[in-house]
Amino acid sequence: MTHDDLVISSAANPRLRGLVALRRRRTREETGTTLVEGYEEIALALASGVLPRTAYVCPELFSPAGMAGVQDIGRQVDLVARLRAQGTEVVQLHRTAFERVAYREGPDGLLAVVESVGQPVRALSVGRSDLVLLAQGVEKPGNLGAMLRTADAAGCQAVVAADPVTDWGNPNVVRASKGTVFSLPLGAGSTRETLDWLQGNGIRLVVTTPETDALHTEVSYRGRVAVAVGSEKHGVDEALFEAADERVRIPMNGKANSLNVSVSAAVVLYEAVRQRGTH
Repeated sequence: MTHDDLVISSAANPRLRGLVALRRRRTREETGTTLVEGYEEIALALASGVLPRTAYVCPELFSPAGMAGVQDIGRQVDLVARLRAQGTEVVQLHRTAFERVAYREGPDGLLAVVESVGQPVRALSVGRSDLVLLAQGVEKPGNLGAMLRTADAAGCQAVVAADPVTDWGNPNVVRASKGTVFSLPLGAGSTRETLDWLQGNGIRLVVTTPETDALHTEVSYRGRVAVAVGSEKHGVDEALFEAADERVRIPMNGKANSLNVSVSAAVVLYEAVRQRGTH
């Protein structure tokens, strides 16, 4: 670390109150910023072209007690040096101060403020054979983040939140996505706006629902196609259901009648990967 960095030792410092406030959606929307915590998440944001405005670091947590071992310490120090070299303000926090603003268990001493991600769905562009994931009304940030990891791994070209209950910048979405929230084009809008975008771009809509006889392996996912999943409790709404070009179900052979929404998305997306030969 360098002695030129600002150092904050008190957990009561007013600057830290602003970081804690970014856990609230209203503050994120007002400031156009959000939080990203952890080495992997910040490194992926940087690799995706996102340059944090400010990085808050706690060298006391750069230790085998805070992470897996000495090799990780070197990677963390190198990441901070890269951020500083590219113009990010670096602020050092004493441990008590960092633990006040950290939002994950077992913090590794790295936290950054970045510009919010996502755009209106109408602004998303698509290619000739894009695969899109559409999540309607998904409530839990952990599920939304998990779906982003799957969409990234499956090679989706975009992810759209229709009638979003949470925003893409929710710190728990960022955390659950392992930073892939920064590697994918993200859109958001009402269901009506989303359907207009799908129709305007000639994207076929495949909706997951138990209310059909067709299995998810029995339809085609080639070309421009969007795979849609609905809210954890109710699934997709009537508008999305009626607009579907295909409706598919995942076979359930046990006692439970449904899978977690992020798991459902993964099952269907990877059938699309299999068919499209993109594995």
